[in-house]
Amino acid sequence: MLTLKVITENQPEVVRQLAKKHFDAQEITDRIIAMDATRRSAQTELDANLTELNRVSKTIGMLMKEGKTKEAEDAKANVSRMKEANKTLEETKNRAESDVHELLMLIPNLPHTSVPEGKGADDNVCEKTGGVIPELPADALPHWDLAKKYDLIDFELGVKITGAGFPVYKGYGARLQRALINFFLDKARTAGFMEIEPPYMVNTDSGYGTGQLPDKEGQMYYANADDLYLIPTAEVPVTNIYRDIILNESDLPIKNTAYSACFRREAGSYGKDVRGLNRLHQFNKVEIVCIDTPAHSYQMLQEMVDYVQTLVEQLGLPWRILRLCGGDMSFTSALTFDFEVFSAAQKRWLEVSSVSNFENYQANRLKCRYRDENKKIQLCHTLNGSALALPRIVAALLENNQTPDGIRIPQALTPYTGFDIIR
Repeated sequence: MLTLKVITENQPEVVRQLAKKHFDAQEITDRIIAMDATRRSAQTELDANLTELNRVSKTIGMLMKEGKTKEAEDAKANVSRMKEANKTLEETKNRAESDVHELLMLIPNLPHTSVPEGKGADDNVCEKTGGVIPELPADALPHWDLAKKYDLIDFELGVKITGAGFPVYKGYGARLQRALINFFLDKARTAGFMEIEPPYMVNTDSGYGTGQLPDKEGQMYYANADDLYLIPTAEVPVTNIYRDIILNESDLPIKNTAYSACFRREAGSYGKDVRGLNRLHQFNKVEIVCIDTPAHSYQMLQEMVDYVQTLVEQLGLPWRILRLCGGDMSFTSALTFDFEVFSAAQKRWLEVSSVSNFENYQANRLKCRYRDENKKIQLCHTLNGSALALPRIVAALLENNQTPDGIRIPQALTPYTGFDIIR
């Protein structure tokens, strides 16, 4: 979340910047500033009362020794009144602090100055492209038909067992999933990321820490009996490793990678764009997470983008990198680059990765800090990216590599699959 200091000292600039995300921050920041004034006023009065209370309390014993019983009793009554007043002031202060905190949770992160203006996906800016879009014959099949033809993925069986959006991978399809996971993890380790195997469920504090809670759009699966949430991405448990800790500057940057299943309700997603593997409730993904200093975090962001680019290049997929506009960015991100690969049979681009810098937004929620070379405690910057999400990668691999003889496997992947063609 944004720091209170940023809002109280720079309200007009905060309002101006958040307008790029199409968030009107005027009213909510006005309320925060007013509540903080109430808190500060209560705190000032409370401090003065406590000083006076301490002074009066010390006189009671002296008055008793001097035999001034009535004056001592009056002083005691005064102490009692001040304690009641202080109790009210403490409640006012605590309520204002709580209200300010709750409102801060509702304000999105400020966009980086390089974020383009725009309302949605059509306004994103293409930064870079690569690879060759294959020319498929007119009778080329989309991946859901290829999955059925070669018995790779059973969508109907998933509906029987669980429901729509929970496919069953079979045979070569299951082996391809496992191969991609191992390929991505091995590449991440080679690039200097330490592998983590995280839990697939998190508590409320973890959800708040990375910004998934409050869940305004109802996208998380919730196990109410245990007050736990199924993770939408490994970003949540991995980043929360660093909640409520103080790192040394020499420890940074920290680079982690993790495979996990991911669970998303995808409420409100309907139509042709969700067919097959395009949008699922459960899917596999390898994530990269970095904790860094403010001075170095944007260099780290570029390194992460460059790294993801090597993955799509090694898989032989046509790709492009988009700089997201303000209206298409996530609640918590300061700057995001999306990777898309071209699905030749569907004739459309599919998002397979988002790489983001959250600056200190998550770190402030997490209390993820570091001690700099001058021993001063500072908030870290947090970053994360998909490297990569499997469903749409699989969709593009199947479609783009279909031939009359079968589906060819990219050369970089064959040591992991143990086969070079699916027939």
